[in-house]
Formats: sequence, C-alpha cells, structure tokens
Amino acid sequence: MQRPPADADWMAAAIALSRRGRPASAPNPNVGCLLVKDGRVIARGWTQAGGRPHAEAVALAAAGTAARGATAYVSLEPCAHASARGPACSDSLIAAGVARVVVATQDPDPRTDGAGIARLRAAGIEVVNPVLPAEARAAMAPWWTRRAEGRPFVTLKLATSLDGCIALADGSSRWITGPCARAHGHMERAMHQAILVGRGTFDADAPRLDVRLPGLEGRSPAKYLLTRGDAPDGWTAAASPEAVDDIDSLLVEGGAATAAAFLAADRVDRLLLYRAPILIGDGRHALGDIGLGDLVQAHGRWRLADSRLLGSDRLDVYERVREG
Repeated sequence: MQRPPADADWMAAAIALSRRGRPASAPNPNVGCLLVKDGRVIARGWTQAGGRPHAEAVALAAAGTAARGATAYVSLEPCAHASARGPACSDSLIAAGVARVVVATQDPDPRTDGAGIARLRAAGIEVVNPVLPAEARAAMAPWWTRRAEGRPFVTLKLATSLDGCIALADGSSRWITGPCARAHGHMERAMHQAILVGRGTFDADAPRLDVRLPGLEGRSPAKYLLTRGDAPDGWTAAASPEAVDDIDSLLVEGGAATAAAFLAADRVDRLLLYRAPILIGDGRHALGDIGLGDLVQAHGRWRLADSRLLGSDRLDVYERVREG
C-alpha cells in the first residue's frame, strides 16, 4: 500500500512551486503555497511578478470557501505586516479558516520574523515549523543572499572542453556544447534578473544574451557589461564585481578574465560547469588568475550539488561552501 504524503512531501512540492516566482517576484521573496484537504491539493500559488499577490493570497483566492479546514504548506513564514498592496498573509489564512499551517522557514524580515507564526497560533491554528528549511532557503537564494549579505546571488557559467578550454587558440568558440546544454543555459538565463559578460566577450561575439526558449522570450535578463568605460545602449556598466549591487541575482557568462575577476573577489555562489566530450589542446583556458597564493586555498571551497547529462555534455553544479 502506498503511504500517504507526509508534511515533508507536501512542502517539497510547495518549494518547487516557489521557484516559479524567480526572478519576477524580486525584490520580494519567491514563495510557494499549497492548500491540502483530505489528502489532495485543492489550490496552489506562488509569488507573482513584482512581489504581489503573495503565494498564500493566490492559493486562497483559488480555493475560495474550500480553504476552511485545510492545511497550508508555505515555503516562508506568512507575513505579519499589511501594506497598501495587500493584507498580511497570516491574517488572510486566519480569515479563510485554515486548520493548520506548515512553514518551511521563518522570515528574517523584522516586520514578520516569528510574528506571523505567533499570530496564527494565537488564533488557534496549529503551526508546524520548520520543515525543509535548507531546501526552502536554497530555492529563495537570491532574495536570501541580498537580505543576509546585501549583495546579489551570483551564478558563474563555464562551458568548456574536457581539457578546460573555452575556445580555440584563435578565439573560435561556437559551439563547444550541444543543443541540450545550450537550452539549459537559456533556462538559467530566464531564472536570473541580470546577465553579465566582459568587454572582451562583448567585442568579440556581440552577444545577445536573451532567452530563446519558446514561451520564455519575455524572461530575458537585463544586460551588464564589466568595463571601466561606458556601456552601449541597453546595457549597464559595472566597473568591478562589487559594483553590481542593485539586483538579487546575476548570471556571469564570460569570458575568462571576467570569470576570474568574480572568483578572485569571492563573488560566486554557484558554478555551472558544462563540459563537452571534446579535446581542444592549445586553446584558450576557462580562467585567468583568481588570486590563489597556495594550493591549499583551492580546497574545501566548492560542494557538488548536482550532476547530469545534457545530451552528450555533462553539467556539474557546484555551490560555494561558506561559513554559517
């Protein structure tokens, strides 16, 4: 007999929903919400573009009166503060008559930070917290990083040969990886607010940096250029990795000097390493000097988070290991 879903299973589904809000929900967190009653999902929601409506509001509107007696699974503590754009989600859940709320992680926003949970409990609603907190924070990594560190969450993309080259010696680089890996790269673009390349890549390739997946063309990120000079129309100039500080998420795509600059500044949180089953030999390397003074400094900095085949190419995803 198949076991009924437990709280962790329903929460995993709510967390998966939360990813649908990235990056459109910025500067608000991307949150997912499931309403479950009698062992089935009666409604679902995720934070909408611009941060409103919140996930709970979307799910409650879809459920209507059926929400009474249901369990709400929310990937972030329901907010406790009302605004001109909508009521507090903790109040909305109380008014809807839900019987139980399962929360992945507490909201660090001082306007809520435990107050949402306390309000629900004071109304007689059972609250279970935390459930899958690390997974929920990972799904909200851009918002969480800005909230905790005041900077964007940065993903560095490298597409290389087996021997670590990104181009032939003459600079030819199209295409190292195949169509499946390139499609995955476009999906990653759609998940970031902005995308950045260096001046050398801009001058050599005139990259479009848009999203070319059917149905996602409107999710193309803002374009940044790492340069000490001016940026052309439609681009934003950044003189250094630290100068990009006005967004929640950034995808760095090239080239070698730009990638090295972000690594040397310790501004990379996630590394996408696409490797094609080819050997180039005397080509251009993926990275320049990243400031290591000793080989010991290279160890223990990266954790393998995912690995998969994309056609004939392999993708390895690494996360930066940081204290705390």
